[in-house]
Amino acid sequence: MIPRISHIPNIVKIAITFLELLKKKGFSGDISIGYADRLALSTDNSIYQLLPDAILFPRSTADIVLVAKLANDSKFSSLVFTARGGGTGTNGQSLNRGIIIDTSRYMNHILKINVEERWVRVETGVVKDQLNIWLKPYGLFFCPELSTSNRATLGGMINTDASGQGSLIYGKTSDHVKALQIVLLSGHIMETYAMPSILAEKIGSIPNDEGRIYQQVLKICRSNRTLILKNFPKLKRFLTGYDLEHVFSNDMQTFDMTRLLCGSEGTLAFITEAKLNIIPIPRVRRLVNIKYNCFDSALRNTSLILSTKASSIETIDSKILSLASADICWYSLKNIIQQVCDKDMSALNIVEFTGNNAKKIEKKVNTLCNHLDKLIAIQQHGIIAYQLCNDTNIIEHIYNMRKKAVGLLGNIQGDSKPIPFVEDTVVPPERLADYIADFRKLLDTYGLNYGMFGHVDVGVLHVRPELDICDPTQEQLVKKISDEVVKLTSNYGGLLWGEHGKGFRSQYSPIFFGATLFKELRRIKSAFDPYNRMNPGKICTPLGNNKAIIQVDAEKRGTYDRQIPIFIRNEWHKILECNGNGLCFNLDVHTIMCPSMKITRNRVLSPKGRATLIREWLRLLSNKNINLSKLEKHFDKKSIKLLIFIKKMRNSLFASLGQYDFSHEIKEAMFSCLACKACSTQCPVKIDISNFRSRFLQLYYMRYLRPISDYLVANLEYYIPIVANVPRLFNFFLNRSLVRNVSQRYIGMVDLPILSYPTLKQQLRNHKNIFLTLKQIQSIQKTQYNSYILIVQDVFTSYYEASLVYDFIILIQKLGYRAVILPFLANGKTEHVKGFLKRFMDTAKNTAEFLNSIAELDIAMVGIDPAMVLCYRDEYHSILKSNRGNFNVLMVDEWLSQIINRDRDTTKHRIKKTWYLFSHCTESAISPDSSMRWKNIFAYFGLKLESVNIGCCGMAGTYGHEKKNLKNSLGIYELSWSSKLQDLPIEYCLATGFSCRNQIKRIHGKIIHHPIQVLVNLMK
Repeated sequence: MIPRISHIPNIVKIAITFLELLKKKGFSGDISIGYADRLALSTDNSIYQLLPDAILFPRSTADIVLVAKLANDSKFSSLVFTARGGGTGTNGQSLNRGIIIDTSRYMNHILKINVEERWVRVETGVVKDQLNIWLKPYGLFFCPELSTSNRATLGGMINTDASGQGSLIYGKTSDHVKALQIVLLSGHIMETYAMPSILAEKIGSIPNDEGRIYQQVLKICRSNRTLILKNFPKLKRFLTGYDLEHVFSNDMQTFDMTRLLCGSEGTLAFITEAKLNIIPIPRVRRLVNIKYNCFDSALRNTSLILSTKASSIETIDSKILSLASADICWYSLKNIIQQVCDKDMSALNIVEFTGNNAKKIEKKVNTLCNHLDKLIAIQQHGIIAYQLCNDTNIIEHIYNMRKKAVGLLGNIQGDSKPIPFVEDTVVPPERLADYIADFRKLLDTYGLNYGMFGHVDVGVLHVRPELDICDPTQEQLVKKISDEVVKLTSNYGGLLWGEHGKGFRSQYSPIFFGATLFKELRRIKSAFDPYNRMNPGKICTPLGNNKAIIQVDAEKRGTYDRQIPIFIRNEWHKILECNGNGLCFNLDVHTIMCPSMKITRNRVLSPKGRATLIREWLRLLSNKNINLSKLEKHFDKKSIKLLIFIKKMRNSLFASLGQYDFSHEIKEAMFSCLACKACSTQCPVKIDISNFRSRFLQLYYMRYLRPISDYLVANLEYYIPIVANVPRLFNFFLNRSLVRNVSQRYIGMVDLPILSYPTLKQQLRNHKNIFLTLKQIQSIQKTQYNSYILIVQDVFTSYYEASLVYDFIILIQKLGYRAVILPFLANGKTEHVKGFLKRFMDTAKNTAEFLNSIAELDIAMVGIDPAMVLCYRDEYHSILKSNRGNFNVLMVDEWLSQIINRDRDTTKHRIKKTWYLFSHCTESAISPDSSMRWKNIFAYFGLKLESVNIGCCGMAGTYGHEKKNLKNSLGIYELSWSSKLQDLPIEYCLATGFSCRNQIKRIHGKIIHHPIQVLVNLMK
C-alpha cells in the first residue's frame, strides 16, 4: 500500500497520481514515497544530493514495461525516470529528480548458465560478488573486478561500463556483455547482441521503435567512422557513453547495439537482463608487493613491471596505507605488509601474476624479483623492499585493503575530506608519472592535500583532493579544479573519466568528443529517448531539446549540511562523515556488516541509510532553531513533570492518528538496528550507528511515550536479580501459555528465556569464599594477588546460564587459581540499547567507580559474555570519556591467552575431533583477534578449533525477543548460521555469545556450549 502522504516533505502530486494508477494496473513490486526511502536514494558515493519524487522496486521486466507504458500517458509527460542498482557511483550517475527504478531489491536472479559456451544470463540487480560466488563451483567467473564488487550490481556495471583491477588483461564490462534485454520508455522490449551488419540493416527497415533506433545508429556510426576512430583515444580505458567506436567490428561486418548501451548511464533504456561472458578462474595467483620510499618512484617503476607481463599493477600512497593501519582490515595484514627496518614506506605497488601454468607464472615472478634485487642493491628507483604472496587468502586480504581505499579516505580527521570529482582520469601509462607530477603541482597551487591510489598498469589514478564541501569557498574549487584537470588530461592524450563514468561531469563531453560527434550523440539520444525523460541531464540531451546538461557545481551534500550549525556538526560529526561508499550494502551473508540491510535489502536500514536520515533530521531541526545541545542537557533533570507527560500523551495520540513527523521514519529505521556494533569497525569511516541510535531514541522519547517493552528491557539488570531468588516460581508463570500470550500481545516480547535452576549460589554452596564483598577483596594480601581471578558478573550468564559461570570457576581452579565472584552490578548495556542515556551514564559512573577501586588491587578481572565485557570498553568510553578510569575487564579468551604456556607438551591431551567456533558479532567487530586467541588456547590444551565465518545470529541481545523483530531475527539466522550449522556436527559447535546460544536453543531446541565448557570437561 502507498503510505499516507499528509505533510510528507517535497511530495509531487503528479507522481502520486502516477503511482496510484500504476498499482491499480498490477505493478507487483514495492512503491515508496516515504521521505526516508527517498533520502536514502538521494545520495550515492559522490558528493551530490538530489531528492527523487518516488522509488519503485520492480520484481520483473513486466513491472518495468508497465511503468514505461503508463509513462506514455500524456498527463504524465512531465515525469522522468532513472534506473539505479547498487548506488556505488562516484559521480552521481543514478541520482536525479523524478522516479527512481531500483532493481537491486528484487530483480537479482541468476537465470541460466551454459558452461560449455561459457555464458550466464542474469537480471541486472544481481551483485557482482553474488554472481561469482554462484559461479565458483563451475570453476568460472565474471572477470571485470571492482573495489565495490560486494555491492555493485551488474546493471550498474553495464551502465557505467565499469572496470578496475586487472583490466589490463580483462578489459571493461562491455568486453564481456554478449547480449542485453532492454525496455524502451515506449514499453517496447528489445534484445541486443552481436549480429551481421546486414541483419542490423534489415531490422532498421522495420517501421517500429526498434527499427527507427537501428536505422539511426547504423547511419551515425557508419558515416562518422573515420572521425570516430580519429577522436576516440587509444587507451585501455576507452571512451564511455556512448561508445560509437565499438558498435561496428573493425571490418564493419558485425554490428552490436550492446556496445552503445554499455556506459549509457541509463539515458537510453532500462536494462533488465544481461547475457554475460564468463571465463575460467585462474588456477595460479602470485603477488609481489613492492615498497617504495616515494610515490613518484612507484609510478615511474611501472614500465619495468609491465615488461614482465604482469596481470595487474595497483598502487597505493602512504596516506591510504596509514589509514589502513588504523582500520580493522589491518588485523589480517599487519604481518603481511610491514614497514621495512627503519625505512619509511611511502607507496606500495601490488603486482599480480595470474594464469594456469605455474611454471610460466613462476618464471615471470622470478624475472621481476631479479630486477628488483638489483635495483635494491644499487638503491635505485626508490625501491626499499618487496614481499611475495602465494597464499590465496593472503592475496584476498591485501585486495580487500585496496578495495577499502575509497572508504578509508573518508576517515581522515578534520572538516576537509578527500572527495571524488577528478578521481578516475586516464592517460597513457608511460605518461602517467609526468602527468601526476603536474596534477600534484596543480593541487599544490590551491594548498590542498590529497590521497592517491589506482591502476597504474592502464594509466588510471584515483586522485581525491581534500575539500570541506560545507565551506562555499572550497565548494567552488570543485568546478575550478575540474576545468583545469580537463585541460591537463587533454594535454596528455587522456580522458577525465577513465573508469567511473560521466554523471555530473557530462558538461565536459563536447570537449572530448568534439562538436560534430557530440551532435551525433544527441541524435542517438533522440532516437532512444526523444523527450529527455531517461536520467535527464547525463551524457547529453536529445537534439532539439533545450534542457541543460547537469553541471559539476550542482547541489551537493554540503549544500544541506552547511545549514546545520557548526557546533551541532561537531557534536554529531561522525554521522556527517559518511561518504556514501556503501560498504554497508555488502550482501555477503557470512560477514557481520549490517544484518538488517542483508535481510531486508532496504537501503534505509543500512548504516549509510540511517546516517542520511540523521543528517536530514539535524538539518530540519536546525532550520526550526531547535538546539539539540540544550535538549540533551535537559536529561539531567531528576523528575518528569505532569505537563511533560501530558504533552507526550498528546503527541503520541496524534502520531497514532497519522500526523506526520519525520522522526517517526527515523525511529522505525533505528528500531530495526540490532546494535551489533559491526558498523563501528567494519565501516571505513567507523560510523557507530548504535551509539547515534541511542542518542536519537532519547531525544525522540522526550516528545513521545515509550512502549512498555523498553522499560522492561532497560530495567532487566535491576529486577532479574530479585526474581532470580525464586526462579522456579518465575519460570512456572513464564511457561504458562496465558502469560506468554499476554507478553506477546500487550508487551511485544516473545520466547523469553527461563532463569537458571539451581541458581549460581545454590550450585556454589559447597564452595567457600567465592562471593566476597569489596572490603573482603581489599583485605587480600598483596602477595596473593596473582593467584586470584575476579569474575565480573553479567545478568545473562549469572541468572540464565549459571552452570556456565560454575564451569568457569571450576576451570579457573583447575588452572591453579582462586576464583572470586564480584558483587553483581548493572552493566547498563540494555539501557544504552534502548536510549536511556541519562540512566546509562549513572549506571556507568557507579559501576566504573566500583571497578576502578578493584583495579587498584591489580587482580585480573574477567567477564564471560563478550558483548557485556566490550560495553565497558566501548559504550563506557563513549559516555564517560576520560572519566572512565583505568579498570580493564578481560574477556575469557584474553585472560586464558595471558596464562597459557605455548611451549608446554600437550600431546597427552590430543583429541582428534575438531571443534567449531561461532563468535558473537559484537566480539568479531570490536575484538577481531578473539577467534585466533581461542584457536591458540585450544591448541594449548591439545584440541583443534576452527573459526566459522558467519554473520549475525539474529538475536542480538533482546532484539530477537521483540515481536516486531521476530521475522527478521529468524530470517537473519537463516542467512548464515543455519546453513553453517547444517554442515557441521552441532555437538562440536561452540558459541561465545549468550544471545547466540539462546537463538540456537529457541530454533533447534538444542544446547550449544561455550568454549569454557569444552576445556573444563577436558580437565575433569
